[in-house]
Amino acid sequence: MELLRFSAFWWGTILFGSILLEQKMASSMTMLKLKRLCKFCDVESTSCKGTGSCMTDCSITSICPHLEDVCVSIWRKKDDNVTIDTICHNPAHKLHGLVLEDYNNSKCEMRERNGMGSQFFICSCSEDECNDHLFFTPYSLDSQVVSVILVSLVPLLVLAMLVITSFYWYRVYHQRHAGVKRKKTPLDFSDAHAIMMDDDGSDSSSTHANNLNHNTELLPIELDAQVGKGRFAEVYKAKLKQGATGAGEHFETVAVKIFADEEYASWKNEKDIFSDADLRHENVLHFLTAEDHKVEKQYWLITAYHPRGNLQEYLTRHVISWDDLWVLGGSLARGVAHLHSDHTLCGRYKVPIVHRDIKSSNILVKGDLTCVLCDFGLGLRLDNSLSVDELANSGQVGTARYMAPEVLESRINLENIESFKQTDVYSMALVLWEITSRCNAIGEVKDYEPPFGKVREHPCVESMKDSVLRDRGRPEIPNSWINHPGIQVVCGTIDECWDHDPEARLTAQCVAERFNDMEHPDKLSGRSNSEEKIPQDVSVTEIEEIEK
Repeated sequence: MELLRFSAFWWGTILFGSILLEQKMASSMTMLKLKRLCKFCDVESTSCKGTGSCMTDCSITSICPHLEDVCVSIWRKKDDNVTIDTICHNPAHKLHGLVLEDYNNSKCEMRERNGMGSQFFICSCSEDECNDHLFFTPYSLDSQVVSVILVSLVPLLVLAMLVITSFYWYRVYHQRHAGVKRKKTPLDFSDAHAIMMDDDGSDSSSTHANNLNHNTELLPIELDAQVGKGRFAEVYKAKLKQGATGAGEHFETVAVKIFADEEYASWKNEKDIFSDADLRHENVLHFLTAEDHKVEKQYWLITAYHPRGNLQEYLTRHVISWDDLWVLGGSLARGVAHLHSDHTLCGRYKVPIVHRDIKSSNILVKGDLTCVLCDFGLGLRLDNSLSVDELANSGQVGTARYMAPEVLESRINLENIESFKQTDVYSMALVLWEITSRCNAIGEVKDYEPPFGKVREHPCVESMKDSVLRDRGRPEIPNSWINHPGIQVVCGTIDECWDHDPEARLTAQCVAERFNDMEHPDKLSGRSNSEEKIPQDVSVTEIEEIEK
């Protein structure tokens, strides 16, 4: 019996001792646990684009100071400056005001975070040196949040589908009945012609103005000749069938701007701007309609046609009088002022618009020598709902020769929408200089040349930076120009409009008022006093067409 007691005591002692030994060994292993190894570099520039996956190129591997630390990488982009920061950090504490939620990951999956003052991606992970290889993925919401959102939206989506379906069948029903009535009648635009004709007889439009043409049949348009070509589209003179008369079919001349399939975004932007009914103004190109030509994979904008062509072509061929300058310059300023204004002539609120590519080739000349602004492919509606980020994403756009200093530097004040209008005013000043340089009131008139004529034909942004930013250069205004009192006022206005400080520039409305306040040219006639340079190989028929 005593032997059994001794045996039990001995085995109990051994078991207790083994438990104590195991606990001591586990504690020792904890003490011997190595701290994490992470890439640890200060903020440094990187070639990582922020998409897909890339390496940090950090050459320093460090032992983290605390056992709880995990590896973290931060990718930032502000303007053209891209950096990466690799560190160790305790996930129990916030980093840059953010909670590290993904630190248990084995790889560094970059997530974008908003509101950090720049484009900002961050990741954390718990493997050695895991913050060296970065994987960029878009920020995703928690699955439960997504589920709640989806459940909330489903009834609304179902209701919207029912409304859209009902409206669709309603339209189909009425179109079928209306189609029976007009099946034997050609499209009639006679009323539209009467409504949209301008005083000079060069404008035409349709009752579909400011709308996408939703007719089952496209407008009966016959392309005639190409009259222009730009970065995004080609412009054609065309004939719009107006209906049959006793003397045969009647056509109205229109302009058709044709965009290729890949330029859809530019077409849509210009169509959306033209679709604003408040845009309509005598110094803005009259818009008829927009069409989607699915078969040809083309997008069309149909507008009024002006046979005199664009302002650059007109100035190249003509030496103008002071009367002409007063009409051209004043109408240009009124057109830009209307774009920038936040109200219509009758006082109703309108969304201000900036053109962002004002130049002489984007301005057309009407029969009465007034200007109309065209080509709104880069235009921007300054809606109050636009955020600073959305304005920043609008990019550095325009033609380098006509870019304002702050556009060349990519330093537009995004907090103030007036800054965008000030860039238009600078460009307008260069166009006013072009007009003035071809006026016989300045004395000797040289052949036409664009602003900064000594710069190559199609200068890049860097070339213009040298001329405009480094040298603070502007087109020359010789002393001989200011002998004429009217030209003196125009030159003073130009100088104030292309000031290096955007806030020191005049507004377009102020420029328009200055032209209005000038003494009205005596006996201003509807016919130009310009001296036209006619090439020797132009036929009599072509000359008569120009005069029309």
